[in-house]
Amino acid sequence: MVDKTPSIKVVGEQAVPDWDNDKAVTIFEQMYTAADGKIDGVYAANDGLAGSVISILEKNKRAGQVPVTGQDATVEGLQNVLAGTQCVTVYKSAKEEADALAKAAIALVKGETVSTDAPRATTRATGCAIGSPDPKAITKDNVDIVFKDGGQSRTRCAPASSRRSAPQRGSERPMPER
Repeated sequence: MVDKTPSIKVVGEQAVPDWDNDKAVTIFEQMYTAADGKIDGVYAANDGLAGSVISILEKNKRAGQVPVTGQDATVEGLQNVLAGTQCVTVYKSAKEEADALAKAAIALVKGETVSTDAPRATTRATGCAIGSPDPKAITKDNVDIVFKDGGQSRTRCAPASSRRSAPQRGSERPMPER
């Protein structure tokens, strides 16, 4: 869609190896410097990468001025949305997905045909295509969708500025096995 919009100039695009938030900081800082800070928006593939971008925008006193998107409605992403440094995250309801999967499993056990016309996602664990709930764009105005669904808790997602101690950026990632 962006490629078909002549008024948008893409100044940089790069995959982040292993989805590593620390590597994303370096990559975005290099892009930001190469563009002389002339970046008007950032599409990040997930909330962790969006947080990395936001850290560089904060360093350059532009956080909240440059629209940054993310995905997954993580604690960090929702904190950034509520703080106004990330304009949107994408939420996919685990409850809706589990309900769709349970219905499909029951139908398959009964020998019934299961429709695969729904939007599809591939599970990491099995690589199998599954029906996926409709993703929801979450902004400050509708963040309660995530809380009411049980996707995250309002208390954990309060912006860092309103809590006594903020988690370190990237603290949501699992610790490596030793």
